[in-house]
Amino acid sequence: MKVKELEQKLIEINVPKDIYSILKGGLPNEQYCITRDGDNWEVYYSERGNKSGLKIFDDEDMACEYFYNKVAKYAK
Repeated sequence: MKVKELEQKLIEINVPKDIYSILKGGLPNEQYCITRDGDNWEVYYSERGNKSGLKIFDDEDMACEYFYNKVAKYAK
């Protein structure tokens, strides 16, 4: 899965947009984030300026699948 697909899937299952941040970077408060850092993809929970549970992937598909599984549980 690529980032565009990920974004579409999250919209389709009705995950609130204020729960996640896709490729925006920075450290938004209390959001799951997926960002690109050079050749790597980072997935983490941003809280109070910290990256909690940081996972680093060298593959976009793996990072997107991991992110989707983390965030999909918030679907309404």
